[in-house]
Amino acid sequence: MLLTFLRRFCLLALSALFLVSCVDTRQATYFNGVNDGPITTQTPVPESIIRANDLLSITVTSLNATATEIFNTPNTAGSQPGQGVAGYLVNFDGTIQFPMLGSIKAAGFTKEQLKENLRKSIVDRQLLLDPIVNIRYLNFRVTVLGEVKNPTVLTIPNEKVSLLEAIGLAGDLTIYGKRENVLIIREENGQKLIKRINLNSNELLSSPYYYLKSDDVVYVEPNKARVASARGGQWVPAALSALSLLVVVVDRLIAK
Repeated sequence: MLLTFLRRFCLLALSALFLVSCVDTRQATYFNGVNDGPITTQTPVPESIIRANDLLSITVTSLNATATEIFNTPNTAGSQPGQGVAGYLVNFDGTIQFPMLGSIKAAGFTKEQLKENLRKSIVDRQLLLDPIVNIRYLNFRVTVLGEVKNPTVLTIPNEKVSLLEAIGLAGDLTIYGKRENVLIIREENGQKLIKRINLNSNELLSSPYYYLKSDDVVYVEPNKARVASARGGQWVPAALSALSLLVVVVDRLIAK
């Protein structure tokens, strides 16, 4: 009787520990509960505002290739020889030093606004006729931290990345990541903005935070299972092994 009781007790304990160690599959999927069908969204790609320490690539073209060369002289932004990066670094006062134009205000403008300012300055000074100005960010980066496979800082060459793409580039969320509570930290107008996103809801697809901005930080919070593991949940696998061994021993004794 005692051995039978022990056997049943061990089986119940094993079942309980197994359930404790499991993660609800509904918490491990994206867009849980979203039905099939079209989703009408008009989510524009947010246009970043140029800030101090931004690194810009600026090129000028026109019909007069010879006169244009001076504006495309390789510019190196860096504090030490040999460690610079090709591009225009926005100074702390918000300006850049541009060939033939000198100090130009850049911070506080969008790329389109700065393009137009440069084009107008070149035309007003009669330096070129009908110039075309192109500007790109060289330091468009987003940071992905927390419960992802590969926490990392991502450099985005095309300056367009969605939250889902950033998570994918970081190796996807781990099984312990809270999909209903992903944190985005964004800086605008000198203030830090915090937004929590639920990846189980289709509201993400129409959210202004669907597309990320340069220097956004994405943090995936750990779920209760991960927190419990960090607090000493490592004993669960050991307990499962010990109880499994005990069940085998009890079965052998009963068989005798």
